[in-house]
Amino acid sequence: MKYTIGLDYGSDSVRSLIVNVETGEEVASAVFNYPRWKKQMYCDAAKNRFRQHPKDYLEGLEYTIVEALKQAPAGVAENVVGISVDTTGSTPIAVDEKGTPLSLTPGFEENPNAMFVLWKDHTAVKEAEEINQLAKNWKIDFTKFEGGIYSSEWFWAKLLHVIREDAGVYRAAYSWVEHCDWIPAILTGNTNPKTLKRSRCAAGHKAMWHEAFNGLPSEDFLVKLDPLLSGLRDRLYKETFTCDISAGKLTPEWAEKLGLSTNVVVGVGAFDAHLGAVGAEIEPYYLSKVMGTSTCDMLIVPMEEVGDKLVNGICGQVDGSIIPGMMGLEAGQSAFGDIYAWFKQVLEWPLQNILAETILVDDATKQKLIDETSDKIIAKLSEEAAKIPIAESGIVALDWMNGRRTPDANQALKGAIAGLSLGSDAPRIFRALVEATAFGSKAINDRFIAEGVRIDGVIALGAVAKKSPLVMQIVADVLNMPIKVARSEQACALGSAMAAAVVAGVYKNTAEAQKKMGGGIETEYHPIPENVEKYKALYEQYKKLGQFVEFDF
Repeated sequence: MKYTIGLDYGSDSVRSLIVNVETGEEVASAVFNYPRWKKQMYCDAAKNRFRQHPKDYLEGLEYTIVEALKQAPAGVAENVVGISVDTTGSTPIAVDEKGTPLSLTPGFEENPNAMFVLWKDHTAVKEAEEINQLAKNWKIDFTKFEGGIYSSEWFWAKLLHVIREDAGVYRAAYSWVEHCDWIPAILTGNTNPKTLKRSRCAAGHKAMWHEAFNGLPSEDFLVKLDPLLSGLRDRLYKETFTCDISAGKLTPEWAEKLGLSTNVVVGVGAFDAHLGAVGAEIEPYYLSKVMGTSTCDMLIVPMEEVGDKLVNGICGQVDGSIIPGMMGLEAGQSAFGDIYAWFKQVLEWPLQNILAETILVDDATKQKLIDETSDKIIAKLSEEAAKIPIAESGIVALDWMNGRRTPDANQALKGAIAGLSLGSDAPRIFRALVEATAFGSKAINDRFIAEGVRIDGVIALGAVAKKSPLVMQIVADVLNMPIKVARSEQACALGSAMAAAVVAGVYKNTAEAQKKMGGGIETEYHPIPENVEKYKALYEQYKKLGQFVEFDF
């Protein structure tokens, strides 16, 4: 038997999944929650600053693989043939000439600007707007393969914001590396910024890399944007690679740490949602919808069918970003499950600030009360919200609490809740928030269809898809489409394991790996006709509220 390991770096934790490449059996897995991130070190939510320390990633890398191997049957470790990595993105970091993140070098250990800038960091709104303004008036529109709008969530905006804000980081930074490129570089020992293999997925969607541009945006464009960027293009990369390409083999050091062979092949990395689509067995014109803290919506289209079509207002279209040889189209919502988590935190305020200080019960009982109540909030809200008739409350909400990713990225936008009355209780507000996230999903589908890209079906994966029948039924009703939920609990890690099987030469292409290793569909949600009609009217109210907030508020 041969096995591969899928290494999946999410927003809060990293997971390693060991998969039998012949049967697709998920034989063992382990999870590591980032300790520094859990304490929200280096973050400032009020300023939309979200940073992660590379030590969280390194500690999680070693712990999860070693722990998963401990759980696996005897003989698995010596038969692991490949490892592939997926991460959040765009999540770049400043590195020195050796490719070492600055936060791992003296003087920068506690500097947030020397950390990985997490995908949901929105400190670079101003820089993104400058990129958009310059691109629209340049001889070449370098944003045209990013839907025509560059986002503050992406590579160039983030690094420009950091080097403007922090002269020390600017002077010390030789280059910048995406998280999904750094982990394979570490494992293979090639951290040289000029020679490590860069992900086509990351570069194409977030760094405006394209063959038509001869790589990254031109030097004169970057210098016009800001002279601080002078010379950086030459210290980055020209080539990019798809996830079926090897980045190298495990170094002796990492082989020993992990208990694996130096013959283990490490694949070029990619973003989590893209390899999640692979794990969920994406096929042409089926929307793969990763539903977690945010959403990422993936489509693949045969190259000969997409031709020269440019899809406006999405996050990007990149040859080979999901399935090598096919055009990958990405869209998504900046907040999805995060909106439910935000509302839960609002409701938790008395628990954390009043009950926590009570002297009526002992500390142990107090904490048990807080924990039990907190753990049950979303479940109880969902139970009560399911009883509320559609449109009965009169409440309409916008899902822009973390800005809008698609359609037409605008991270400066804010969420809203309208139609409140003295009868608007927590379950009714919660239902309106769920409906808002569903309407945001429909806006994405509508944009694809309006731009001439059909959607034949929806495949969902992620925590929300697996855990919330209420949300999934509402989304199916709003989209007026059946939604299939992938069986695997760990579709992103499974997709990485599939990619590793191709990189290791077990399968000749991704489609073959999907067929052999796929977990299939767990359940399917079908739209309820009477709900579909009611939501059509409510969706129009959502769009009117959005227009008011975006242009008149």
